[in-house]
Amino acid sequence: MSGIDELPPLREVIARHGLSARKALGQNFLLDLNLTAKIARQAGDLTQADVLEIGPGPGGLTRGLLASGARHVVAVEKDPRCLPALQEIAEAYPGRLTVLQGDALEVDAFAHLTPPVKIAANLPYNVGTELLIRWLTPETWPPRWQTLTLMFQREVAQRIVARPGDKAYGRLAILSQWRADPRIVMDLPPGAFTPPPKVSSAVVHIEALPEPRYPADPAVLSRVVAAAFNQRRKMLRASLRGLAPDIEDRLREAGIAPTDRAEQIEIERFCALARLLQAS
Repeated sequence: MSGIDELPPLREVIARHGLSARKALGQNFLLDLNLTAKIARQAGDLTQADVLEIGPGPGGLTRGLLASGARHVVAVEKDPRCLPALQEIAEAYPGRLTVLQGDALEVDAFAHLTPPVKIAANLPYNVGTELLIRWLTPETWPPRWQTLTLMFQREVAQRIVARPGDKAYGRLAILSQWRADPRIVMDLPPGAFTPPPKVSSAVVHIEALPEPRYPADPAVLSRVVAAAFNQRRKMLRASLRGLAPDIEDRLREAGIAPTDRAEQIEIERFCALARLLQAS
């Protein structure tokens, strides 16, 4: 019996089902159920929410979410070896866990969720950033989720919360902070995982804002930011030259010096430039 529920400890579950972590699937298992329960608590009150989990593996975080009172958890797992262990959890929490076998990049998990929805996951390293970008760039805003509580490599977590002037500041920071409020809430050393990864990890909690911090067309802003940071060492008058023939005038009008570089520019100024380019 574990410390958070009536189910066996994770080491026993993994040994019984032969669930060695696979590098090709980006798997690194958290075995300390007290730690997974702590991560679950970072997502806030779950009792009135459905929770989407990506890559549950043997179900450590899944059990933390359910023990924390999640109304319903929908877990998307690509590795069929993990399904028997997850089925045991479903039986221990009747009616509260739905397991979808498939690739999280292809499965429409939201069809199985009832709002309000929160997303919590120890994301597989190989798809974590792509999933985050998808969740931050839906066709309409507010999105279908209220909060994201996600584990990343610490380097990625730092890129999400970076500020202008930081080396880590870039497209991911702008996508995360334009329409949401991200913060790092936990740090985890490599030794917390089996097998230990070569890098440290961090949990980021992201709360969706009702509307963007500053008005801008998402597609135009995305083009501006992509062009600016694809050549981040260049002055903006050079990196953004392809967006408009009079880009230097547009930059000045947005309050940006043409000789500035992308990492110096606040989100508000990028949004102002996007509005001017759209209008012209």
